Amino acid sequence: MTTVVRHFMPATAKRLIPNRWDLIAFPLLLGFLLMATTGIRETWAPLTALQTVPITLDPANLPEYALRTTLRMLAAMAAALVFTLIYGTLAAKSRRAGLLLVPMLDILQSVPVLGYISFTVTFFLALFPGRVLGAEFAAIFAIFTSQAWNMTFSFYQSLRTVPRDLEEVSLNLRLTPWQKFWKLEVPFSMPGMIWNMMMSMSGGWFFVVASEAITVGDKTVTLPGVGSYLAMAIQNKNLAAVGWVILTMTVVIVIYDQFLFRPMVAWADKFRLEDTASQSAPESWVLKLIQRTRAIQLLLKPFGKLLRKTARLRLNYRLPQGLHSEAQTSVSRGIDVVWWLLVAVLGLLTSWKLVTFIHTEVGVSEVLRVLGLGLITLVRVSLLILLASIVWVPLGVHIGLRPALAEKIQPLAQFLAAFPANLLFPVFVVFIVHFKLNPDIWLSPLIVLGTQWYILFNVVAGASAFPNDFREAAANFRIRGWQWWRQVMLPGIFPYYVTGAITASGGAWNASIVSEYVSWGDDKLAAHGLGAYIAQTTAAGDYPKILLGITVMSIFVVLFNRLLWRPMYAAAENKLRLN
Repeated sequence: MTTVVRHFMPATAKRLIPNRWDLIAFPLLLGFLLMATTGIRETWAPLTALQTVPITLDPANLPEYALRTTLRMLAAMAAALVFTLIYGTLAAKSRRAGLLLVPMLDILQSVPVLGYISFTVTFFLALFPGRVLGAEFAAIFAIFTSQAWNMTFSFYQSLRTVPRDLEEVSLNLRLTPWQKFWKLEVPFSMPGMIWNMMMSMSGGWFFVVASEAITVGDKTVTLPGVGSYLAMAIQNKNLAAVGWVILTMTVVIVIYDQFLFRPMVAWADKFRLEDTASQSAPESWVLKLIQRTRAIQLLLKPFGKLLRKTARLRLNYRLPQGLHSEAQTSVSRGIDVVWWLLVAVLGLLTSWKLVTFIHTEVGVSEVLRVLGLGLITLVRVSLLILLASIVWVPLGVHIGLRPALAEKIQPLAQFLAAFPANLLFPVFVVFIVHFKLNPDIWLSPLIVLGTQWYILFNVVAGASAFPNDFREAAANFRIRGWQWWRQVMLPGIFPYYVTGAITASGGAWNASIVSEYVSWGDDKLAAHGLGAYIAQTTAAGDYPKILLGITVMSIFVVLFNRLLWRPMYAAAENKLRLN
């Protein structure tokens, strides 16, 4: 017994002693915790502190501003992830809920971020009176609205396209719905989800200017951050300060790419649907560092056990009218009738209120004019999405099939996606005014400048998740050229492309508000379209016309998705689903 103890104790003690990798990882971990704690502590300050310490264009303040902005974006990302798991699951697994939630998602992504801010700022400020935390929550919610929708669409698409043979395996293993969700459906969605999280994080930079400068009536609350710094730099026409913003954004994007997203991409590679391993898998030095540590692994072990036990709980919940429900009983048909009556009553009441208000305030002629402007923006958005698809689908496939190339392109793609398009507005304005060009044509590229990346990131995700054994089978049968695209790759990435195209289309409608009406100093340019109409009426404070513009935009987005993208989704689910 004594001999056993002597041999056992040194091994146990050795496992408790930190190794050299711990000595590298611990300072990094403590540094991140210290910075996060410092940023969070500032949110509890009194609201008057924002006037006491105003925003300045001193570059020395940019590290603190970047920390505050990044914490807001990470908080919004966490909220978007929770929303995605709940909303996407209900929409995909409940037939009745899906018929209501999916169109609602179309509407939610079409509402401008400024529209959310105007309705929620007062609520959040009242929730934490006299504290910066209320304004912080308002900013986080605004960023959340720029991140959640494409993540939800991605997760919804993954749940609807889980391979049938894996569904049958889960039935044979008698997994409960809870176990199936965490053991099959969430892992299957991970490759696409992570790339959409990267796109959401990058896309959030586009809206930090609006989210960090909050206006309530005649009072403006400006939060310290990169967005408010950039807004002041543009207002003052300070090109040097704009350059400092670009440099700061580059550094921040590289940091969270290396420490957050690249480890997630490397970790998610094990969820690829394939029987043979790919020749080159994505790697992350941070993930390898954590895996080689000793003390940190011991600290993380209890959390890992807790997560595994939670995923294995035999919770046998049932959502009504699941995806593979049997023939309806008379009780089920009765529930259907009641459900549709409630939905119809709610829709009619909402429509009646909108129509009455708009008709009273603006008149029929104005409605017809706005519908015409909506058609102009529809043509503009459709052509731009088509051009973006022609460019980015082949490039996305090329990148996604080569993990080593994807690792190199990933930070660049994130930076380009995060680059605020409004930094290029002065260039476009000066160029158009100088050469006396048509704004209807030359302002159009600004619409798709930030949203085209949804297509690229989703196509890269689809190509990355494409089974390696399918590629090898195509190579063995000598399928090449256009036949390879038509019969192998396009069907494989099609669900991912549709998800990217839907979110890119919705984002383009949203971006039209700031792209069809731009200014730099005293020079102002407006293109004919619904986005310019909403921007101009917002600047004038004409709320009935603002509501009319947002309503018409929502109708166009929903109809566009119903008539084009949803049939394509159905094709992806029924004909192009991996069996």
